[in-house]
Amino acid sequence: MEKSVIERVLLKASETGADFAELFVEQGRDLNFSMGAGKVHSISSDLENGAGIRLFKGDFTAYAYTNDLSEQGLMDAAKKASLALNDKKLISSVNLVRQDVENKHFVKEALFSKTHGDLIDFMRQASDKIYQTSSFISRVDIGLQQKQRHILIANSEGRLVEDDRNYALYGLVGVAEKGSEKFSDCVNVGGMCGCEIFDINTAEEKAEVLAKNCVEMLGAQNCPIGKMPVVLDPHVGGVLIHEACGHSLEATCVAKNASVFANRLGEQIANEKVTLIDDGTLPNAWGSTNIDDEGEKTQRNVLIKNGILQGYLIDKFNGRKMGMKPTGSSRRQDYTFVPTSRMNNTFVDNGADNPKEILASTDYGIYVAQISGGSVQPQSGEFNFSMKRAYLIENGKLTTPLKGAKLIGTGAELLQNIVMVGNDLGYSGPGRCGSVSGWVPVGKGVPTLKVREMTVGGQKA
Repeated sequence: MEKSVIERVLLKASETGADFAELFVEQGRDLNFSMGAGKVHSISSDLENGAGIRLFKGDFTAYAYTNDLSEQGLMDAAKKASLALNDKKLISSVNLVRQDVENKHFVKEALFSKTHGDLIDFMRQASDKIYQTSSFISRVDIGLQQKQRHILIANSEGRLVEDDRNYALYGLVGVAEKGSEKFSDCVNVGGMCGCEIFDINTAEEKAEVLAKNCVEMLGAQNCPIGKMPVVLDPHVGGVLIHEACGHSLEATCVAKNASVFANRLGEQIANEKVTLIDDGTLPNAWGSTNIDDEGEKTQRNVLIKNGILQGYLIDKFNGRKMGMKPTGSSRRQDYTFVPTSRMNNTFVDNGADNPKEILASTDYGIYVAQISGGSVQPQSGEFNFSMKRAYLIENGKLTTPLKGAKLIGTGAELLQNIVMVGNDLGYSGPGRCGSVSGWVPVGKGVPTLKVREMTVGGQKA
């Protein structure tokens, strides 16, 4: 898209009094495969093209979008956005300067380069492996996706940046049945990558893990209830931290004082062993980008250091309200959404405790290996999550598989009650986080964590 066209569009959008104008252009394609019970269910390929125009006037914002990327189409969208304002013109010229973007997420070969037959063979290999692992496996579903996007962002301050994003996602769902008992589980892997997804996470490894988890949980017992120590597996603790604590550190909530952590910079809000980081620069990670959706370079943001609150995740609009600079944390699902502050890859940094010693130090408690649905209230930090896979800890060892359990508490209590932090930082599978700016890819991780006490809800006293 020609620079002169973009400049004219931004001027058109700002002619009714905006003090800031921004254009976001998105072009790309998707490839999706699904297989169930060893048969291909669907193969689809889609195109995604469109643009959004956003305007600021003080604490007011307006937005319009279009899938017509011609100059006239963009001008029409600019006019629609400008109709929300009715004031004297503040921006008299726009002089864009193109900025280079360093690519930290190299893709050797996209899934688009493979034949459909090759991809189907890979999926069938994983499906067959899961069925062969146990006679109790009754159903296997597999999904394979590639998403490519080219992004252009320009604004009235002179910024003009472009970037390419490539996401690959591979997911397995298995169902095990024994008599009247049934358990389903999923294993996902993804990143800013292409065919590398097959190299670093083989179908055989994922299939074996999935089958083992499904079959093992067929004999699960009802979970005890009450307040007790809880140990969080690296593959699950990140989800809990993301939901119960991370959202409360986004400017989307903080700027409105709708967060339990608002106006608390410099305070100790967690155990001194806890350092919480959001890093969108991790090479090829699922939640990474080179730039955010406002064109800011993605950063490594230390949110909590040794228990002390250091900062928030801030987008441009909410940063105005807070008097703080953006942190490269503005994200959106696509051009139809207004961007706002969101997490990228959020994790508790490694501690000094040995995971085996963490388990051995727990005489009685719950080991949480996987959670499923739940709810969080950012203003109070209250959460309620169902545990999909859990185990009883007795005398420092894992014993009985447990079902029907919930974790109940608040994010503030959770951070304060983390008493041991392992040295085995790991990341849970790729996730999608939903908020006011839609669904975005996010990464989550923690080392093994021991929580002094949590409320565990279940069916057995």
